[in-house]
Amino acid sequence: MAEVGDLLAEAMGHSLPVGKVVLVGDCVETSGAFVLHLLLKRCLSLDSSFAVFVALSHPFSHYDRVLRKMGCNLSVQKKNGKLHFLELLDFSARSKENSVDDGFCKLYNEIRKAVETARSKDTKASCVYIMIDDISLLEIAADGSENDVLNFLHYCSTLTSEMDCSLIILNHEDVYSSEEAPRLLAHLQHLSDIEIRAAPLNTGLAADVHGQLTVINKGLLNDDRRSGRRIWNFQFKVKENSVEFFYPGSQH
Repeated sequence: MAEVGDLLAEAMGHSLPVGKVVLVGDCVETSGAFVLHLLLKRCLSLDSSFAVFVALSHPFSHYDRVLRKMGCNLSVQKKNGKLHFLELLDFSARSKENSVDDGFCKLYNEIRKAVETARSKDTKASCVYIMIDDISLLEIAADGSENDVLNFLHYCSTLTSEMDCSLIILNHEDVYSSEEAPRLLAHLQHLSDIEIRAAPLNTGLAADVHGQLTVINKGLLNDDRRSGRRIWNFQFKVKENSVEFFYPGSQH
């Protein structure tokens, strides 16, 4: 199984950035879920890392099946206390008794509690990775209340500085129409330190290339490395148990 590394790790500045907000954007033609899977696998392979996974798209069995092919058993990771999995397929921020705001507060407090547990003396996690798949479904859970989703994201992002966590978010960018001019997407892009965009090839479908990644690392703007680049563009091929990254024309 190929680790998250090579071109993707180089573009991110580290195979798993610490204290950063990473936004993974995709579209109907090209899913970016594989990036989330790779980062989750990488996180759980490190002795001192801990993951809080907020699943809005699929049940636990889906991720367990995908990660098993990659050599990572999520059931064992949960049992060993390295993974806190929140399955929220039927999550609704609003209930008969509570407002949307109350629903998001409850979810945030559960995430924060999991982070605090990972940071406790018994666990001593060096870094906690909060992963959300996917954020566009939260707006549906909030009955279209964009402000409540924005507030929730703000509180989650504060954990990156308060508790030295990393926040990794998957968002389906083409669920919004151009007429909507969504504040949520603009806020996500503003909030992120690193943007990873999965898109189809400009030249159309290809048998040996599944798409292209554009990585925008905003943190490199303040680095002293003059040779460092801010934007990377490369292609990828998703295999059953690994992913290959390469520059256009370099694959044989």
